[in-house]
Order: sequence, then C-alpha cells, then structure tokens
Amino acid sequence: MATTIGDLLDTLTITGDLYKKLSDDMIECYACGHRCKIREGRRGICQVRFNEGGELRVPWGYVAALQSDPIEKKPFFHVMPGTNALTFGMLGCDFHCGYCQNWLTSQAMRDPSSDASINQIRKISPKEMVQLAHQTHASTVVSSYNEPLITSEWAVEIFKEAKAAGLMCAYVSNGNNTPEVMEYIRPYISAYKVDLKCMQDKNYRKLGGVLQNTLDGIKRAHDLGLWVEIVTLTIPGFNDSNEELWDAARFIAGVSKDIPWHVTAFHKDYKMTDPDNTDAKTLLRAAEIGHEAGLRFVYAGNLPGQVGDDEDTFCPHCNHRLVRRSGYVIHEYHITGEGTCPSCNTKIPGLWPRNPSQVVLKGLGIPLPVH
Repeated sequence: MATTIGDLLDTLTITGDLYKKLSDDMIECYACGHRCKIREGRRGICQVRFNEGGELRVPWGYVAALQSDPIEKKPFFHVMPGTNALTFGMLGCDFHCGYCQNWLTSQAMRDPSSDASINQIRKISPKEMVQLAHQTHASTVVSSYNEPLITSEWAVEIFKEAKAAGLMCAYVSNGNNTPEVMEYIRPYISAYKVDLKCMQDKNYRKLGGVLQNTLDGIKRAHDLGLWVEIVTLTIPGFNDSNEELWDAARFIAGVSKDIPWHVTAFHKDYKMTDPDNTDAKTLLRAAEIGHEAGLRFVYAGNLPGQVGDDEDTFCPHCNHRLVRRSGYVIHEYHITGEGTCPSCNTKIPGLWPRNPSQVVLKGLGIPLPVH
C-alpha cells in the first residue's frame, strides 16, 4: 500500500514517449529544456519523471487540480473571450519559483510542505474530462497549475479526446520547452501562454531555469503557428526596472508585435514575502513601455479597475474599443465573427468566437466547481 506521496505517484505512471536511451541504462528526457540525463533508479529535476529499468516512467491517469474558470484567468485575452476553460494540473515542476501561487501542486516531491497535495490526487479518464468540459460550458481544455511540459504524455491523451469532441486545447507554461516536446504537442494545442519571468539569466537560474531556454521556447511556439500570449509577473526589486521591462518588451516585439503582453501584479506568496505587492503605478509604467516598444496589445492585470483602459482590447489601426473588461468579466465585445474590427475591418490577431452573440457578457467571472 502506498504510504508516501512518492509511492503513490510512482504507481500512477506509464512508460513515456519523450526520451531516448543512452548507454548503461541511462536515459535522456527531453520533455523540458533541462534535458535531464537520468540514471537507473533516479529522478529528473521535476521529480515526477524517473528511470526504471532503463525506461522513462511518466505521470499518468490523474489530476491534482481541476477547475472550470473564465479563460481570461489563464490569462488568455485573445482566445475565445467570455468562455470557460476546463483547467487541469498534475504534480511537479522543472522550476522552483519562490513566489509560486500553485506551489502546493508544483513543488510536490521537492518541498515537504506540499505533501498535503496527496489529498488532491483524483483518478480520472480523458472521457470524464471532456464530459466535465461540456457540463461547465467550457470552450477549451488547458493544462496548467504545475508545469504542463513535464506531464505532456497525459495532456496529449486528454487533448486527443477533447479535440475529437470539438474543444480547443492550450498550455499555460514556463516556456522551457524543446523542439521534440513542441512537435509532440503541436497537433493538439492551439494556444500557448508563457511566463517570461525576468530578463536576467542570474535571476532565472535562482528560479531553476535558463533565460535563453525560455526566449527560445517563446520563439519556437510562435514559429510553430501557435497563438502565444506572454505574462510577466512584475515584482518590485526583482524585474521591475525600466531597463528590464524594455528588454522584455523589445524581445517580444522582435518575435511579433501582435503577441499580447500581460504585465501583472505580484503579491506576497510562498517563500517570497520580502518585496512589496505591486501597485497600479508600476503596472501602468510597464504597460507604457510595452506600447512604446511597439507592442500592439499590452494588458495590465490583477488590479481590476485600477489600470484604466489597460484591461481593454483596442483596434491597432483605428483605436476602436473592441473588448471592454474588468478582471475576468467581459462587459463589451465588438469583434466580428471573421475576427475583424467592425469599424475599419482590420484583422485582429487571436482565436475569436465565430458567433459573437455567444460571448457571455457580464458573467460572474468566477470559477465553477467540477465534480
């Protein structure tokens, strides 16, 4: 009988796809940019992918977080606005961010304080996931809460069922991907949100990552034709200098000026309790830098009602207000079924509903429980 979270998780595994065999029963996992070389009986950095008998065992058959949320919460502002996203997560992560809001799931197997996540484990099938998506009127199924790259085999199994049922699929990721994992998931996902955490490699390494891997991951997702949105959690004293915000904005604009950039507010969480919570003035400064760098869609988030028009979507050609938001609630929606501005007919980049009349206005903007 399983007695620890590790014992239980190790039973909820199958042989993975995203690895290659090396000599002496060593394997190389390429689900994420760490490309862990794992000896027999050892685990990768994520702790949930491990070598057993020269084969890679990977998470399978469960969720540890499951919620139907407004898709704006991911945040996706240019993907099926006014609809729900059924979002699931497993356990484990390839980073160890000190401010993680989902640390209970992401830091399982790494931080003993998160061992309580064993009580959240729920066995489920892909068909049951699709049924829950339909029951909660979700347009999209999203892998999030922990790092989806490291549980890609299970995500793809769910997404196959979801796509067959007419649902869209997406990742909410740290962007630490590889060409192999992106080729693996690309047939099933339409949108990919990346957390661009900072623009200094020394700070990225403190979080467990490598800056260049994430920059490459963003460009790779865009080059594959996925709809990409980027979030930078703006943390006082960590990544909120004008210089660093300019570096981020210029990088994104260099990939595509149509990529939405969300600059969002930090609040004290997990192990990072020293910096002040981010104020609206900082977000407005960051958003202004994004606009000046040439980005066409910049959003200030997490402080609804305090950031003026920076929650809204405007036509980049005629400045017509296309979507008016407050938090996760859509108050006005004016994009046509062809995805264009009704005022000047400019094509608005994104994945928009074909029937604008079905966009839910003034919804509750809160999660729905799923059973």
